[in-house]
Amino acid sequence: MPRLQNDDDQELLSRLTMGDAAAFRALYDRYWQRLLYFASQKMNGDMGEAENIVQDIFISIWERRETLTITHNFEAYLVTSVKYRVIKWLNRHFTENLYDEEGQAIDILDDSTQEYLASSELEKRLAAIVGTLPEKAQLIYRLNKDEGITHRQIADELGMTETAVNVTLVRTRKTLRSSLGSFLNSFLF
Repeated sequence: MPRLQNDDDQELLSRLTMGDAAAFRALYDRYWQRLLYFASQKMNGDMGEAENIVQDIFISIWERRETLTITHNFEAYLVTSVKYRVIKWLNRHFTENLYDEEGQAIDILDDSTQEYLASSELEKRLAAIVGTLPEKAQLIYRLNKDEGITHRQIADELGMTETAVNVTLVRTRKTLRSSLGSFLNSFLF
């Protein structure tokens, strides 16, 4: 097992697809604590639910081991999986909280509901703005933000210089800041 701890993620994933339980354990040991912390932060410290989410992700990986294909950064894949599962949990939690003990709909919005709605609207607006960017800028933005790939890795993957990637991301951020600034002002005031 000590040798596996030094193997890179791609080697461990390759062994995992062949059913190597030790490789799976090495990946689990490498990432579970970071993912648990990340999930609990997004869930206001609900460690029990955060632990369930992380366990479910690793169970899913084990069950799909023979067909699992991860071409990019494994840690980014895991973080994205946590994000999506937390969003699903928040949606379920939000829906459950819309009803009182008798099953009657609650029509008074508390602060957390307002925050949820604002966040959801902001995500929609952000996705719409990103969709208007040039194709290459969209790709670079999504690789960096959604998949957690570094500027250097993006440059290597797209055959660009790291400076070109940096310039594209700076322009994209300015566009997003400008577009979202007017949206946020209209939404908040």
